[in-house]
Amino acid sequence: MQNLQNIKIVPVTNPAAIVDDAAFTTATIDTKGWDEALFVVHFGAMDIAVAAFKLQESDDSGMSGAADISGADFSVSPATLPSATADNTLFGIHVKLGGSRKRYMDLSLTGGNGTLGTYASAIVILGKGEANPATVADRGFNQLLYV
Repeated sequence: MQNLQNIKIVPVTNPAAIVDDAAFTTATIDTKGWDEALFVVHFGAMDIAVAAFKLQESDDSGMSGAADISGADFSVSPATLPSATADNTLFGIHVKLGGSRKRYMDLSLTGGNGTLGTYASAIVILGKGEANPATVADRGFNQLLYV
């Protein structure tokens, strides 16, 4: 077993139109059965700083009663929100799951109010699963080449 076979990739924010002064559409992530999560946001063209960028958790799949995860907010020092010059960069939030951590997580990402806005997409890499994903689809891929 290779370590990278014991992961699952899940889209959080699909590539779409640029966002200006609005929240990005995100998917709630079910972390049941996984020990770690790495949320990765890939920023493209930007003309203004991001207005909000944090991770929240809930016991409800609809994110009812969602709470901010301490240490997972880029607006809180020492982190900083991605600026207008953060074009083509990656930002990540690594979360140790289990314990008192809640089952469902969602990214709160809002583009700033600029002339054009911000382009971004996001995925989460779930790692160290209780059971190894048995198929390419179980790992979150349509196709996956092994070399």
